[in-house]
Amino acid sequence: MTVNSLEVSPLTLSSNNFVTITAYSSHLNGRGDISVYRQATQSSNVPIIILLHGVYGSHWVWSQLGGVEQVYQNLRQQGLSEFVLVMPSDGGHYEGSGYLPFQHADYESWIVEDVISAVINTQAMCSDKSNIYISGLSMGGYGALRLGAKYPHVFSGISAHSSITHIEDFTNFVDSKTLDSLKQTTDIYAGDVFTTLNQHKSTLAPLRLDCGKDDPLFTANYQLVKRLIKADIDHTFDIFDGGHSWDYWHQHVAKTFAFFANIEQAQ
Repeated sequence: MTVNSLEVSPLTLSSNNFVTITAYSSHLNGRGDISVYRQATQSSNVPIIILLHGVYGSHWVWSQLGGVEQVYQNLRQQGLSEFVLVMPSDGGHYEGSGYLPFQHADYESWIVEDVISAVINTQAMCSDKSNIYISGLSMGGYGALRLGAKYPHVFSGISAHSSITHIEDFTNFVDSKTLDSLKQTTDIYAGDVFTTLNQHKSTLAPLRLDCGKDDPLFTANYQLVKRLIKADIDHTFDIFDGGHSWDYWHQHVAKTFAFFANIEQAQ
């Protein structure tokens, strides 16, 4: 058992269908926080979307900066299928953990094992039969691409926004102390997202990614896509107006929800 000692906020004291979970994790060697958006339902095996945040942030930013539940509610009114939105902390490593494994803590397994276990154990509409999808922005896009590729038995679809695609891309956002620490990861292939995607291309879940034309990461994303095409790795890449901002992610997370809903409908 890697996750225990759960504290879960009751819906009677929570607002707007949000639940907050604090879990003690042996992978973190400490506690981690998870925000969960779930609506009242009689359904079972409701699919889960994990939304990974970027540097500086934590479990609350997708909602309180990105208004992700507003996007979801609007799409539900238009016929979007039901999901549970799961927004975990990255683990609190310096300015960002990259969702990477290290000798002192495994932020990768925190997401892939502990976060999922905590949600299934506490949210009655979810179960081991729930399909699980992964998405993220910036550092979270880097995490979604890596983890989605490495764990095809866990994730049924991958969507990434404005992604960091190479560990050196972190220099756009973090200080040298954080960057040096990220390079200490125990995953020797973590330096380049393409390497991980290519290693697992035969088992890769449906994949999409997007980036804004004015994003400092646009060129890196475009280069990644060229390599995906050359390697014959199936994917969808969307280019939109905009930069590296919450306005962009608030607007285009809708593409993630629609993409995952289409996968659900096809099953």
